[in-house]
Amino acid sequence: MTATVRVAVPRKGRPLEAVLERLATNVGVDDLADEIASTLRYEKSVTKGRSEPDRDVYERLADYSDLTDPLRPEFSLLRDDRDGMPRRIVFDSVEIDAGDVRLHLVGREEPFRALRTHEFALGFDSADLVLEEVVSLDTDGIANLADVNARIDPMESDVRVVSGLGDTVYHTLMATPETLPPKADLDRDFVRDYQGPLCISPRYERLVEAVLGTDAIEHVDFVYPDEPAEEEAAIADAGLGVYLTVTGSTAREHGLVLGDHLFPSETVLLENRTEVDRHADAAKDLLSVPTDETQLVV
Repeated sequence: MTATVRVAVPRKGRPLEAVLERLATNVGVDDLADEIASTLRYEKSVTKGRSEPDRDVYERLADYSDLTDPLRPEFSLLRDDRDGMPRRIVFDSVEIDAGDVRLHLVGREEPFRALRTHEFALGFDSADLVLEEVVSLDTDGIANLADVNARIDPMESDVRVVSGLGDTVYHTLMATPETLPPKADLDRDFVRDYQGPLCISPRYERLVEAVLGTDAIEHVDFVYPDEPAEEEAAIADAGLGVYLTVTGSTAREHGLVLGDHLFPSETVLLENRTEVDRHADAAKDLLSVPTDETQLVV
C-alpha cells in the first residue's frame, strides 16, 4: 500500500503558487497546479473588488471543492483581515499520487509553526519567518539560505531548511545619493561604518538584525514608515533603509540607489528532523529541487 505523507503548505498567495510550480515540475501535476492557482487568483480578485462574481461565495466554494475524491482539491472559507472582514476562499487540501508515496497537501495559516509543534514532518513557508523566529543573532550577518541552518539553536527548534523554491525577492539596501560618500559601495561594510537612521518595516527588525549582524547595526537607529507612506518614500526621507524588491524600479522613482541584496526572501521546503521517516524522506526527494539545482546540506 502506498504511504501517505502529509505536507503543510500556505493557504494562498505567492508561496503556495511556488509550491504548486515545484509540484508541476517534479511530479507532473500541471493541470491540478493550474486549477488551484487560477481559482485562488480569481478569488483574490473578488476579495479586492476587481472582479464581480455571478454566484455567491458558498455556491463558488461548493463548485470548487469535491469532497468525494481526495485527488481533487478542497477549499475553505476564511475571514480576511481587511476592513469589513470580507470572506475569502483559500486552499484547504488535496492528495497527489506521486508513485512511491502519496502527498497530502494540507493548507495552514502558519506552516512553519505547525512543523515546530510536530504536526508535520514536511512543510513549506517563508524563509523570512525562520529568521524572525528561530535564527540566533550574531556579530556577523546571514547572506543566504545555506547560512540559516547553522544559526538554528537545536534546543530551540527541530525544524531545518531543506531547499528554496526560487520565488525570490530580496531584502535590499537602498540609500539616497546624498547618504553615500563619493565612490562608496552600498553594502554591509558601509552599514557597519554608518551612524544614523535606518528605515525598515517594524515587523522585520529581528530579521534585519540577523541578516546584517549585530556589529553592523551597533550605531544605527531603526526608524519606521508612518502610515500610509510608501516604504521607499520613507527610506528616501531617512537616507538609508532595507526593503523587499524584485527590480527596484519603484525605489529609483524615489531617487534611491540600490545596494547589496542582503538576503533572499523566498519560499523554502522545511523538515522537522524528529518527525521524518523513510516515507517523508522519499517525499522530500520529490519536493526539494529540480534535477539542475542543488539541495542544501542539512
